[in-house]
Amino acid sequence: MNFFKGAIYLSLAASIWGMTYIVSKVVLDHISPWLLLEMRFILALITLGIFSYFKRSWKINKKDVFPIAVIALVGYTGSIGLQFVGTKLSGAAMGSLITSASPALISLFAFIILKEKINFRKIVSIILATIGVIVVIGLPSGSSNSSAYIGNIILVGAAITWALYTVLSKVQTKKYSSLTVTTWATVFGVIFTLPFTLIEQTNHLTDLPSNSWIWMGVLFLGSISTAGAFYLWNKGFEFIDTATGSLFFFLQPLIGSIFGYFLLNEEINPSFFIGSILILIAVYLSIKEPKHEPTFQYNSKKA
Repeated sequence: MNFFKGAIYLSLAASIWGMTYIVSKVVLDHISPWLLLEMRFILALITLGIFSYFKRSWKINKKDVFPIAVIALVGYTGSIGLQFVGTKLSGAAMGSLITSASPALISLFAFIILKEKINFRKIVSIILATIGVIVVIGLPSGSSNSSAYIGNIILVGAAITWALYTVLSKVQTKKYSSLTVTTWATVFGVIFTLPFTLIEQTNHLTDLPSNSWIWMGVLFLGSISTAGAFYLWNKGFEFIDTATGSLFFFLQPLIGSIFGYFLLNEEINPSFFIGSILILIAVYLSIKEPKHEPTFQYNSKKA
């Protein structure tokens, strides 16, 4: 039952982020990356702050302020900021492709930091799901340029920092509720993102749009995509081990492709269905573990 709860939370988070890909694609044409990110965090903080106040979930130990600040720096300002900037330089397809490496990195960090066991079936599942994502998204075509190359490097950083954020967050959700961790991480997300926003706006001031639909998109990115999805993602890992839970991240490009088809008239070709089947098989293999199977566990001391 607990596993089912975790699966629901993680599936909802990944699905929301799949829709976020579509909304961000539109909004980033009107609002610069760091300003949009700061807006997201402010709106998320307002939303989470209200819930935290009524649920009395804002208190943390002073010794945990720094670890949660690190979580915000790595996962909020770091990963999302890098993803925005990298995608703008490299392109949406490459952005989705590179950041889809996060589940494999999450399993690696969980293996090293959390000492979680990882078995052969989970390794196969990660590889299979990664292939599925590549099939769904496809490899970007066209000649490369220096800007795109820099964007790709930045996107690799986004994948690494997101994986590290997920693992570090699980450490804190063992002490506090997901609402508490997410709220405090958002506080520091606002603080750490502000300098980048000021530098960006000093160099190129953004002309804010008057289109109400753009602002609806900003509201969605702040309240639903950031406050809601980050909470659901952290909550899901309260019930599922990190290596298994990370596979639900692969639902993001699937949902993004589906919504792109219906809302942006983007094409869905046969490779989408082939890749989707591979991803679903990978998730199934990870969930349906046999009772006895060789496992690998990180141990700094040899017996």
